[in-house]
Amino acid sequence: RVHGDNTCQSRAPMSAPKQFSPVDALAMTKPSDDYLCELSDNTYGIDFICFKIRDLDSGSVLFHVERDPAVPLPELEPGDNSARFIRYDFGAEFFNYTTIGTSLTFQVGPQPVPDFRMIERHYFRDSLIKSFDFKFGFCIPGSTNSWEVIYDVPAVDQARKQEMIDSPFETRSDSFYFVGDRLIMHNKAEYCFSPLEPGPSEHDDGEL
Repeated sequence: RVHGDNTCQSRAPMSAPKQFSPVDALAMTKPSDDYLCELSDNTYGIDFICFKIRDLDSGSVLFHVERDPAVPLPELEPGDNSARFIRYDFGAEFFNYTTIGTSLTFQVGPQPVPDFRMIERHYFRDSLIKSFDFKFGFCIPGSTNSWEVIYDVPAVDQARKQEMIDSPFETRSDSFYFVGDRLIMHNKAEYCFSPLEPGPSEHDDGEL
C-alpha cells in the first residue's frame, strides 16, 4: 500500500492499480505468486456446487466433489484461501489418457452474468505446459448452469514425463474466471502424478 504525504500539496493524484485482464492471463509464463483478486470480487454470487473430472475414453471418474447448495458455505477468515486451492493426486497413469472431460455445475446470483470466461494456465515449475481459454457466455440471473469442458492432455516427452512423476505438486495451474474483462475469481491447483497406492478411496466422491 502506498501512503500519501500530506505535506506535499503539489503531488499529482495516483492512478488506480491496473486491473488484471484476460490479456494479462494469457501472457503469464509461470504460476502466480499470489491470488490476483479478492474473494469479495465475486459480486455475481457465482457458486460452484459440483465438479467432476473423467477420462473421456474409458469413462473412468478421476475426481468428483459435490455439495448441497441449500447448505450455506462457512464464513472464511480474512486471508483464508483454502476454498480456492486444491491438490490433485492422479497417479502416473494420467499420462496414458488423451482427453479429459470436466463437468462443472454452478449457480449465479440475482444479476445477469455476461461473457463468463475461464482462462486456465498449466505449468511445470516455471515453464508453461498448456493454456486453455473457454467461454461460457451469458448466465441468466438465479440460474443453475452446467459447464462441460474438454481438455486434450498435452504431449510431453519421456524425460519431462518422468520429471513430473518424480516431482509431486510441482505441476501447477491458475484458473482465472472473468466477466467481460474483469477478474472475479482466481483458483489455484497443484498436481501429483506419482504412482498411486492401492486403496478403496482412490476415486471416492467427496464434498465441496
